[in-house]
Amino acid sequence: MYRQYSGGFRSHRPTNNFRRSHFSAQKINPSLFVKAASDFKKIEDLATVNSFADFNLHPTLLANIKTKGFISPTSIQDQAILPILEKRDVLGIADTGTGKTAAFAIPLINRILKNPSERILIMAPTRELAMQIKQDIRSLTPGLLVYLALAIGGAHLREQIIDIKRGPHIIVGTPGRIKDLNSRHVIDFSRMTVLVLDEVDRMLDMGFIHDIKFITNQIPKSRQTLFFSATVDRKIESLIGTFLQNPVKLSIKTQSSAAHIEQDIVRVSRALKEQKLQEMMALPEFKKVLVFGATQRTVEKLSISLSAKGFKAQSLHGGKPQNKRTQVIKMYRENVFNILVATDVAARGLDIADITHVIN
Repeated sequence: MYRQYSGGFRSHRPTNNFRRSHFSAQKINPSLFVKAASDFKKIEDLATVNSFADFNLHPTLLANIKTKGFISPTSIQDQAILPILEKRDVLGIADTGTGKTAAFAIPLINRILKNPSERILIMAPTRELAMQIKQDIRSLTPGLLVYLALAIGGAHLREQIIDIKRGPHIIVGTPGRIKDLNSRHVIDFSRMTVLVLDEVDRMLDMGFIHDIKFITNQIPKSRQTLFFSATVDRKIESLIGTFLQNPVKLSIKTQSSAAHIEQDIVRVSRALKEQKLQEMMALPEFKKVLVFGATQRTVEKLSISLSAKGFKAQSLHGGKPQNKRTQVIKMYRENVFNILVATDVAARGLDIADITHVIN
């Protein structure tokens, strides 16, 4: 099955219909997977009330926002920035790709500039997403005395310890490494004034609920908590009642992420699946492709096979060292190669432009 579209890509968990061996032409209902793309409505086109100038932001921060090309706030930014500046707890139900990183980054940076004693902890489900959040925040802080550190697994622990002991205003990381660094007396939860939980639904999917509860319970109750999730189920509702105090509730549910994607299915026997994939990769319209595989072994094998056939392909999965994963993502963004073969967990949450096809 493949999806064809243009524009930016924010990875989501793929369906597994192209992977399972028990699927056959007799058992597949094509109507479930084949659909035409609807007209794409950009997030920026949705009506907003405020301009960035209305929020009384630090002049350098406001200039950095303009330098990034942000003309006006997205819906989530329009509704979230003011209550975050006012130190209210916020529950944001928003799809990925709505601009929610800037929605919490902009007001938190502004607060640090007013009060450098602010200490902010941001938790994300994956290493790559944590790195991306840090990069997005860093892009808003040129010329400003705002310091960040990363706390993720698979990266050099010693460097992270050194960075965090310097006393950064913002620590961005994954729950497991954050908890580990606390046990090493590197991260002091008692000093945190703001807790940001990003993509909570995905963190729960990945089994981080106990780590999240442990960390949250160690942070002072006087903290501000910002809670972002694409969906809300019973597990998340129980966390909302425990973690948030009288939150401002925002729901920015836009057009389905997949609504503007043309979807189709390719019927092929298991034995010929790899050959068919190579034939598709040779077509001129397959300019930049993301291929999802079920396991690390499958992903690595397929990447090597495509490379051997002359395609520019690389793999991305949890078995790779973090520095290699970071390098692969950077090269893919910069179009050094055009086929990324990845496991869904490794590619989850990435923000990559210009992908033309996604293949499950």
